[in-house]
Amino acid sequence: MSANSLPESSTTWHSLEVDKALGLLNSNADSGLTTEEVEQRLQKYGPNELEEHGGRSAWEILFDQFKNIMLLMLIAVAFISGSLDFISWQAGELKPGEIPFKDTIAILAIVILNGILGYVQESRAEQALAALKKLASPSVRVIRGSKLVDVAAKDIVPGDVMLLEAGVQISADGRLIEQANLQVRESALTGEAEAVNKQASLQLPEDTSLGDRINVVYQGTEVVQGRGKVLVTNTGMTTELGKIATMLQSVESEPTPLQQRMTQLGNVLVSGSLVLVAIVVVGGVIQAGNFSPLRDLLEVSLSMAVAVVPEGLPAVITVTLALGTQRMVRRNALIRKLPAVETLGSVTTICSDKTGTLTQNKMVVQSIYTNHQTFRVTGEGYAPVGEFHLDGQNVQAEDYPEIPALLVACAVCNDSVLQKEAGEWMILGDPTEGALVTLAGKAGIEKDQWNYKLPRVSEFPFSSERKRMSVISQVEKVATGEPTMTAVDPTLAGLVNSEPYIMFTKGSPELILARCTAIHLGANSDHLNDEQRQQILAANDQMASKGLRVLGFAYKPLAEVPPEGSDETSEQGMVWLGLVGMLDAPRPEVRAAVQECREAGIRPIMITGDHQLTARAIATDLGIAQEGDRVLTGQELQRMNDQELEQQVDLVSIYARVSPEHKLRIVQALQRRGRFVAMTGDGVNDAPALKQADIGIAMGITGTDVSKEASDMVLLDDNFATIVTATKEGRVVYTNIRRFIKYILGSNIGEVLTIAAAPLLGLGGVPLTPLQILWMNLVTDGLPALALAVEPPEPDVMKRPPFSPRESIFARGLGSYMVRIGIIFAIITIILMKWAYDHSHAVTGPGLDPERWKTMVFTSLCIAQMGHAIAIRSNNQLTIEMNPVSNPYVLGAVVVTTILQLMLVYVPPLRDFFGTHWLPLDELAICVGFSALMFVWVEMEKLFFRFMGKRSV
Repeated sequence: MSANSLPESSTTWHSLEVDKALGLLNSNADSGLTTEEVEQRLQKYGPNELEEHGGRSAWEILFDQFKNIMLLMLIAVAFISGSLDFISWQAGELKPGEIPFKDTIAILAIVILNGILGYVQESRAEQALAALKKLASPSVRVIRGSKLVDVAAKDIVPGDVMLLEAGVQISADGRLIEQANLQVRESALTGEAEAVNKQASLQLPEDTSLGDRINVVYQGTEVVQGRGKVLVTNTGMTTELGKIATMLQSVESEPTPLQQRMTQLGNVLVSGSLVLVAIVVVGGVIQAGNFSPLRDLLEVSLSMAVAVVPEGLPAVITVTLALGTQRMVRRNALIRKLPAVETLGSVTTICSDKTGTLTQNKMVVQSIYTNHQTFRVTGEGYAPVGEFHLDGQNVQAEDYPEIPALLVACAVCNDSVLQKEAGEWMILGDPTEGALVTLAGKAGIEKDQWNYKLPRVSEFPFSSERKRMSVISQVEKVATGEPTMTAVDPTLAGLVNSEPYIMFTKGSPELILARCTAIHLGANSDHLNDEQRQQILAANDQMASKGLRVLGFAYKPLAEVPPEGSDETSEQGMVWLGLVGMLDAPRPEVRAAVQECREAGIRPIMITGDHQLTARAIATDLGIAQEGDRVLTGQELQRMNDQELEQQVDLVSIYARVSPEHKLRIVQALQRRGRFVAMTGDGVNDAPALKQADIGIAMGITGTDVSKEASDMVLLDDNFATIVTATKEGRVVYTNIRRFIKYILGSNIGEVLTIAAAPLLGLGGVPLTPLQILWMNLVTDGLPALALAVEPPEPDVMKRPPFSPRESIFARGLGSYMVRIGIIFAIITIILMKWAYDHSHAVTGPGLDPERWKTMVFTSLCIAQMGHAIAIRSNNQLTIEMNPVSNPYVLGAVVVTTILQLMLVYVPPLRDFFGTHWLPLDELAICVGFSALMFVWVEMEKLFFRFMGKRSV
């Protein structure tokens, strides 16, 4: 078969026999490929590398920042302002000491600052693919031309014969040819922590899920023990890892709700300002009957355009999100992308992996069965502290002789070590065996002591074919002349029958039970009858139905050490001890977190690669699913099309035995149903779904680099409960963003209407220059807005459903509030402006400039915003009813901003630069009086809404 006729990458290799697979790839298990065949296949398939599609360059990201419609309008304003300044400069119309182009320079500085802020947020390089590439081994041992050679991983081709041994990171996908005690850790790909026992001789159904394909190996996984020979079937982007890379690159990042709302806000503001500019210019020309006032009208239009754009808003939002990020870090949630802070507040669905996220990633024994009694075992993690319960009552293990005998078998037939490090109990070795050592410790049976009492002299190791493990221990220490342990420890009484050796065996309950002829009851053994066998098998089924991993234990007294390789004959005629059922136990704090999610209108969903029985047990225990809820498996999901899946996603809370593309499809189906999805995960397999989700949440401790780089947020403590805290913070941030948006834009609308009214009232001039408006939008708006951004949460923040992520920024009355408050702002200021214009021209004297009416308007607008900031802290409570120290920053910002505003009026250099005029104290007092009316109005609104029984926005 030529290289051009090789099978497609989609071939289901796990469903083929080894010889068939070798034939399809025209390879030989003993000689491998020739050099010529390798070169041909390299040309056809390319190097064994993950390909990266080019993203946006730094210049493209920077250029995109200036496509924002509000920044484009400001650039146009700066250009027109510069042109008018140039005309005035050429005509000699500038006043002595007046700085030309200062408005243009100030506007362009704001444009550049906002552009840089946007660039910094978006220019973080995407490192997910780079992290995937790290999973490729730099070199691999293969058979080529009947010789063993080490080649670079990138030079592997389909048909190569690859050799594996413990510690090797697998560099390509392949079909096992042969194996010896081969265990592969596939957690990075499947999410399951336990190593998989591989078996080459099996031929599996085509629809076997990824986690159950035990006759194939995958790129990026690690050999834990044993050895193997593998036929390489897929390389590069056709591997399972490559498919994940393809999915990662095909997932397009959608704008966050905040970004969408800001775009909508910009469009509304710019459209509105252009309409007003048209009205003012056309109305002014019509009123004059000619184009002579066009220049003055253009100056008015420029001021209106600058007034309508909230120049300080992007900076305030960025700082607000950054503050939220800092608060979340203190609560172990690291935000990688700033908009994710606010986005969290809109989450309606959390898709969570099971292992290590909802569970402790520690196997914990929950029940044991012996002498036809089921004992429940308490305790958490690997700490050897817990109780034994029978029928709900606490019992002592030593009161039931069968229990110590079973636990001795757990401790002796075991290769793991339990130790305490830095105050925490840890396991060195397999988590399953660690759970057994911990169980024995809960009854005071310590592994080290029993290894001394019963020193191991031989063993029959575990293998995937045998599905059991046996340990032969010496009972009588003949060499030292010590007495038999039967006389020393009563636990062994009835077990050894004076024989010098004893064999303990653990493994598959059905297989162990089939090799037993007796059962241990009390301190003796008795014949094992058919009824007892059925009871044991029923107990095994009951444990398995609860999602427990069940092991069976037996023993056999021996007169001599059995010879090596005699396991089939030696492991017969054993005495049954009992069953042990264990589970990767849920994190204790997750139940409360799930309950809080439900109270907040957030639906938790479990998506796992684990078995459906285990998934159901955990999900039901945590409250994610109700008893009897349907579990959708990866095989069932594979047979569904996207429309069928979309119809099911609102009904299913547990997905088991899923593969990476399944997780991605689930998230996409939920999103098509209008759900706003957060996805948690830690493995490579989670990365595409993390990137697709509205909020991708990676695990900080157990998470792979790939999952972290694809995420928006990282849980530093891998604690599901931290998500709830982060969600609460997101809701608070969004509420505060709405609060300062209505504060800023209410003021801006008032400014625009005031400026527009000036020429219509025939006041002869623009009351506010672009530079003064920039000052208001950046300083007198910006500082109080930042203070409002740290307003503490409302009491019911997690007792209500999330607000729709697709709601308009003007939703729930915010738009009407801004227009209403803007009109009140304008009415108050226009009345003051008319009075001030007449007054300043009527009252003259040394140091009193007739143009000081403009400064009165400027000062009144700024101080009125201070009253607005104080009143807007709460939508419903009066200011007098609120605790003034719950947010001292607002009062501080108001004081500082007021002082800065007065400096613009009374400090000569600042007065000259900003074009203000000195005001007598009585005129300043009038400005303050008019400004206070704004505070009074907002407080009266609260009373009105309270009287009407409505909540304000």
